[in-house]
Amino acid sequence: MAIASEIYPNDRVNLREVGLRDGLQMVKTFPSTKAKKKWIEQEYAAGVRHFEVGSFLPASKYPMFADVQKVVEIIATLPDAHGAALALNKRGTIDALESGVAEIGCVLSASPEHNLANTRRSQKETLREIENLCRMRDATKHNPLVSVGIAMAFGCSISGSVASTAVLGLVEKCYDLGVDMVSLADTVGYAGPAQVAALSAEAHKISSGKILGVHLHDTRGMGIANASAALDEGVRMIDGAMGGLGGCPFAPNATGNVVFDDLVFLCETKGLKTGIDLEELMKIRELLKVEMPTEPLYGAVAKAGIPLGFEART
Repeated sequence: MAIASEIYPNDRVNLREVGLRDGLQMVKTFPSTKAKKKWIEQEYAAGVRHFEVGSFLPASKYPMFADVQKVVEIIATLPDAHGAALALNKRGTIDALESGVAEIGCVLSASPEHNLANTRRSQKETLREIENLCRMRDATKHNPLVSVGIAMAFGCSISGSVASTAVLGLVEKCYDLGVDMVSLADTVGYAGPAQVAALSAEAHKISSGKILGVHLHDTRGMGIANASAALDEGVRMIDGAMGGLGGCPFAPNATGNVVFDDLVFLCETKGLKTGIDLEELMKIRELLKVEMPTEPLYGAVAKAGIPLGFEART
């Protein structure tokens, strides 16, 4: 049985690579299973231990995730590595539970309109599915973690502003249902540091020791500033993607995730341990350039270089 606090300890920052899932869901070309294996193994060698490996979705519509079962098995061969996969419907949930993946993620939007567009379900229906997933989880032998990403937590491109009270109410409901981790997602990059700090602080109070994360997009150049604000409020799980890959098919104008290597640099300069070798991590960019030559890769550290004398706090 996985214990969330052991997988995501609060005495260090847990940075999760989501490029293999969020980063690939809108790309024109995507890595082969062999290349994904190399991607994971290279990041693992650099010190990364948390990966979102894909989604359990129909392969005919989402061919980039057709090999998700194989990628789950790759992660399982690496000591202390933790893999999560997304499940958005009943079939996906069953497949995820049968796969042996260590964590099953779902999405609940803070915007009722976006929730309907993204899942074809109301918020109440999605909450019932999360409750059912937790029950099914409890009945399995390997007992995976269940995590929920609260999409549009800082504003919605369909419905506009989202009340923080509504977001916090959903966070509390998820924890009450037995969810192990909740992440606040800035799905379309609307947030600024003050908003992230305020919502993170309130959500942290509700979490009562359970895991709280943030999932940030860099649409308006605020990704790193927002990550810093969340860290200052005690958040110790942050998603990112190498090269800033990513986007959302149901979120107009959404761009990529906050850049993973920039996140590592941010944390280390704030005196927070990541256990990740930044120089080794950045070498993975060459693999991504080869596998996805038409996809732009972003990153301030990649552009300017690692400062002379920089040493990571491993």
